[in-house]
Amino acid sequence: MKNVLTGLDRLTEGEWTRFKGERLGLLSNQASLNRMLETARDVLAKRLPGQLRALFGPQHGYGGEDQDNMVETPHTQDGVLDIPVFSLYAESRDPDPRMFELIDTLIVDLQDVGTRVYTFSSTMLCCMRAAARFGKKVVILDRPNPLGGEILEGNRLSPELFSFVGPTSLPMRHGLTMGEMAHLFNRVFALGCDLEVIPMVGWHRHMTWRETGLRWVMPSPNMPSPETAYVYPGQVLWEGTHVSEGRGTCRPFEIFGAPYFEPAAIRKRLDPEALNGCRLQDYLFRPTFHKWSGKLCRGFMIHILDLEAYRPYYTALALLQAVISLHGKHFEWKEPPYEYEYKKKPIDMILGSVPLRHGLESGHAMYRLKRDWLPDLETYREWIKPSLLYS
Repeated sequence: MKNVLTGLDRLTEGEWTRFKGERLGLLSNQASLNRMLETARDVLAKRLPGQLRALFGPQHGYGGEDQDNMVETPHTQDGVLDIPVFSLYAESRDPDPRMFELIDTLIVDLQDVGTRVYTFSSTMLCCMRAAARFGKKVVILDRPNPLGGEILEGNRLSPELFSFVGPTSLPMRHGLTMGEMAHLFNRVFALGCDLEVIPMVGWHRHMTWRETGLRWVMPSPNMPSPETAYVYPGQVLWEGTHVSEGRGTCRPFEIFGAPYFEPAAIRKRLDPEALNGCRLQDYLFRPTFHKWSGKLCRGFMIHILDLEAYRPYYTALALLQAVISLHGKHFEWKEPPYEYEYKKKPIDMILGSVPLRHGLESGHAMYRLKRDWLPDLETYREWIKPSLLYS
């Protein structure tokens, strides 16, 4: 196991000196810690007293306090430094001029989870656009992709479905760090952002979270462990349905189901390849909040046996197709709104493809659905090459 140094660790060890004399803003949350468990805010405040002028928080809040989609966080004041804490998941997701008037440089330190629909990268993109517009600099303190950067999975997002849960043509498991996505966004959108990335030391593309030597701190309320991040590229699909994705339990996304599930029958309808690298345990649960709150649900807990063989997106698609086929009378797609989109189906935004939804509904063979996206992934590998920072 290696001890990876994050961008914040490098800042702590000496990179902070480059910011002397600048008015700083910081986009971060409760997971923005160095290896000594100091917050990014405290690192900057101690080393550059008086220079940190504003804090910014992504979805779920600067402290990670708010649940679920479209639960907005209000602006507030930091009680220690007496500076504003601007929410970038409030009445708008875009920073306004009054926020950026206070700063010269915005430092971004957020832990992504390697899945397209996780919104932190979209918040970063909104900040980069604003910085280019207002003449400010953006510095990314890079962190690992918990899933690693070698294995990619899923269809690329269709342009007509671009949204806050996918601003460009990424596959569900995109293989990029936040720093690499920042370079990609700057190039693809021709932002002209004055961008710098402080890269990690010791991270390589083959490394998943457990190989980094880093402590996991929940980047959002329903991401309690690295295992949650490992299953999330697939299990997030249940957000587009009335099936519980395990919110309201202690193991969200690993546990899922509904009162009408028949686990044994679902197993029989599953494509055998869907269980590569994982096992489904029959599971009863009663969510304390969210979908089916207080109702006894039947379903599964997913256990990863071989992370290299496990393909979370394929597994979840196969499960979704089996549930639609078996429980069509009870199964429902979630209706809008979803992440500030009021017309498009949430599942289409999550899947990134209307034809893929139709294929699931029509019972198309899973190997055919997978075959359709494989050539696109090879094109994607070439597309992202100029933005890669790590071997």
